[in-house]
Amino acid sequence: MSRPIVVDSVAALRAQIRAWRQDGLRIAMVPTMGALHDGHISLVRIALEKADRCLVSIFVNPTQFAPTEDLDKYPRQLARDLERLAEAGAHLAFTPTVSEIYPAGFATKISVGGPSSGLESDFRPTFFDGVATVVAKLFLQALPDYAIFGEKDYQQLCVVRQLCRDLDLPVEIIGAPTVRDAHGLAMSSRNAYLGEAELKVARKLNAILRRTASALTGSADEAGATDAAARALVEAGFQRVDYVAARESQTLAPWRRGRDGRLLAAAWLGKTRLIDNVEIPAA
Repeated sequence: MSRPIVVDSVAALRAQIRAWRQDGLRIAMVPTMGALHDGHISLVRIALEKADRCLVSIFVNPTQFAPTEDLDKYPRQLARDLERLAEAGAHLAFTPTVSEIYPAGFATKISVGGPSSGLESDFRPTFFDGVATVVAKLFLQALPDYAIFGEKDYQQLCVVRQLCRDLDLPVEIIGAPTVRDAHGLAMSSRNAYLGEAELKVARKLNAILRRTASALTGSADEAGATDAAARALVEAGFQRVDYVAARESQTLAPWRRGRDGRLLAAAWLGKTRLIDNVEIPAA
């Protein structure tokens, strides 16, 4: 088991990428905020299937957190993350500091419209500007051939695809299926916040969404079905539901019956906010 090369500066990152390019190697990138779990490792495996070299970035991006959110307590476990990357076979870990990504005087922001509208943006209005800005910087720093993102953060995946199309970034974005535990709970770094009783409640989220998506594939009224899903989440033990919404798969425009769709939800358990989504198959 060989450990990945670890670099924390853009200059060192580019030097390693340049050496690989001179050898004719193709590169896949997995952008993360660390606290790696099996979902992240599944992305590394896909990267290794697609390319000769796998680069994983580990950076807790402050610009995608609002002042009231959990930036300070977001789990950080770099040593363990590097062990997991070694076990998975990743070749390079990019672990920059905040000042490396956002040096003194940094004053640029990227704002993506289209799929960023609504859903998460209604509750986290600064989130996607932060995501788009840091992802654009990472792509320009590394210039990978591929980048792998999990479908668990489905709206984010759509926003990143829009970003690359609109700015002509030469990176192929690959969406990877959500990895779940044996009870259907989507893997997330924030699951570490949940106690055992909360985990039992959290594991009901996906089942409720799957049941609702099945109803929508049939003849269920969209507003009635999504309202019923929100009530079911509260009855299951969630304290608050931010949204349960049906959207078209590619654009996240309002869903139309007969089209491929996604049912997306965000709900709170104590101080932990969980998101998930499931496919709405075309009838």
